Amino acid sequence: MSTPQDWVQQDWDTTTWTADSWPIAACLHGFPAVARNGVAFHDADVAVWDDVFGQIAAAGFSLAELADSHVRPADLEASRREELFAVARHHGIGIPSVHLQRKSIIQPGHEAENLAYAHRTIDAAAEWGMQVFSTGLHQPFTDAQRRALWFWTAQGPKDPDDPEVWAAAVARLRELGEHAASVGLPMALELYEDTYLGIADSAVRLVEEIGLDTVGLNADVANLIRLHRPVEDWRELFAKTMPYANYLHVKNYTRDEAGDGSWATSVPSTMEAGLINYRQVLRDAVADGFRGIVMTEQYGGDSLGVCATNQQYIRGVLATADLSTTTPEGATR
Repeated sequence: MSTPQDWVQQDWDTTTWTADSWPIAACLHGFPAVARNGVAFHDADVAVWDDVFGQIAAAGFSLAELADSHVRPADLEASRREELFAVARHHGIGIPSVHLQRKSIIQPGHEAENLAYAHRTIDAAAEWGMQVFSTGLHQPFTDAQRRALWFWTAQGPKDPDDPEVWAAAVARLRELGEHAASVGLPMALELYEDTYLGIADSAVRLVEEIGLDTVGLNADVANLIRLHRPVEDWRELFAKTMPYANYLHVKNYTRDEAGDGSWATSVPSTMEAGLINYRQVLRDAVADGFRGIVMTEQYGGDSLGVCATNQQYIRGVLATADLSTTTPEGATR
């Protein structure tokens, strides 16, 4: 089926990826979801979209993830979709993935609504010619999180320790995974604090109980190491979750903490300068068979500029890694 993106990434054969061609996408965090005139990016004039995609291209990216905080593919009229792709095409930008966020399918009072929205987003992602549907179990910010300088320093919603809710999460995510697979899309579940994807063992258990080869993890370990409280060691988090990863958000934070666990603090950083040693993570990941899109993120400051710096860093690391087409024995995905 012809899609609006047939001009982009004609060859998605992972065996041909090199350090220079590995798909690395930019996020839209650096651009306001609602402009100063009160108009949402989703509803913005084409000139606004043109400016954003022009900046992304000028920063050295050829791919950008659409988070539904900025554009909701399920709710964009066909004519507007064509306008969006025309602008992206003009700047040489492909859209390989959509990330559906803060629409948990177990959010109290919104379960059916959010599940239906996720199904519509999967259909839109397939129609748009995307490669990945990414989502998670995180819920909308609390008032305290909205007021905080960094939202992760305030307490957000928590998934309950309730076997019935867990079972519902498994069943609904399996339903979404089956739908995504039926239209040719893998589904990635993002690690996020205080959800069933908030610690490594729980995240792995969730994927295993869903039981679909096309459903994996978006192993965004940085979402967890930034918390101002005791956290799992980043090495253990990656060791347990990367064998299940089929998509990867990357960012980093400096972190300091007391030896007795009484306090911890974090600040956004470049990938190179933060706590996580991404040189080790990326080299180990590709050696163990990871072949997925990498999406660069950053909160605060010049988000796009830091993402551009991180893209250069990633390509430099991949240039020293073994990208042979043979998947090592024992690699899960």
